[in-house]
Amino acid sequence: MSFQLVQNALNVANLRQQVYANNIANADTPGFKRSDVQFETALSQALVNQGSGALGQTYIPLTGQQPMNLSGALGVQPTVVTDTTTAVDSNGNNVNVDDEMVNLAQNQLKYNVLAQDLTLRISMFKNAIGG
Repeated sequence: MSFQLVQNALNVANLRQQVYANNIANADTPGFKRSDVQFETALSQALVNQGSGALGQTYIPLTGQQPMNLSGALGVQPTVVTDTTTAVDSNGNNVNVDDEMVNLAQNQLKYNVLAQDLTLRISMFKNAIGG
């Protein structure tokens, strides 16, 4: 199941990279509004509702002998939302290229960490099977 969680996180990072790239590509398009991806809040809420902890915790608390149920967390889907709350330029566009570049770099780092985590998990799984 942890493979699925990491795969979902990689998919979200990939979607977020596409959204940021689209924002940058439309930085000079009159009337364009930047978009972002919402996921972590919904995932955190799903984990808390299942009693599995929340994002930012360094551990997932286990309760008694009950098996950990993360099925609700696996069903959380990312949502692309349009940002209409930030200030706009005279052409009606609200894309700040510097902010988008920072977001793009941060997201790339997250993606790289997740890919390394998945590679490590697969390696450990192969070692466990192969002995």
